[in-house]
Amino acid sequence: MKTLFKITLGSLLFASIGSYAQESIIGEVKSSDLDKYIQLALENYPKVKVMDESVKKAKTDVSSSAISYLDLFNASYFYRPQSKTVLDPVNPYNVNGFQFSVNLNLGNFLQKPYAAKKAKSDYKIAQLQAQDFRLTLATEVKKRYYAYIQQLNQLKIYTQSVQDNKNVADNMKYKFEKGEVPLDTYNQSRINLTSASTEKIQTEVALLTAKDALEEIIGMKLSEVK
Repeated sequence: MKTLFKITLGSLLFASIGSYAQESIIGEVKSSDLDKYIQLALENYPKVKVMDESVKKAKTDVSSSAISYLDLFNASYFYRPQSKTVLDPVNPYNVNGFQFSVNLNLGNFLQKPYAAKKAKSDYKIAQLQAQDFRLTLATEVKKRYYAYIQQLNQLKIYTQSVQDNKNVADNMKYKFEKGEVPLDTYNQSRINLTSASTEKIQTEVALLTAKDALEEIIGMKLSEVK
């Protein structure tokens, strides 16, 4: 008789949990939500902005290297008030007017093409790194979104499990008080209820953690996402 009650009790519990465990979370995944979360992450995640600034800096370096050839040329202007006499009657512009000069440092001049090439290469690398990070970020958003959906559905399962176990425990209590089931069968129903409640609490914590992780990467509260 005791064995029969245990088998019956266990069958009820596993049938209840099994009916929910067979459900798939694939139907819970919404492509529109996922696309929105990825877009928000690209807009709000700080490291994306860091990568974009690196690209801008590298692009600026390319322009800077292109105009660095002007370093070879110098221009100056000397002003001589009209009340002053010309110091050089032959060439008065020695002390009054514009003067141009070209200073050629052969080493620096030969390095400029390589510097320009390096600047272009650094710019390309920065672009590829930014592109790679965007792909990595999108994958990370997907992982966090799937984890959130998983915990959300897991909580539904354990919430139902707690309710079913509570119903069984209440029923076993009623039968125990009437002397229809032994004490160990009643105690087992209470243990199962405690176990299910513990699993539910742990899942709630996991859900909050997954939710925080998703909100951290998209830069917004889920409740604020339209």
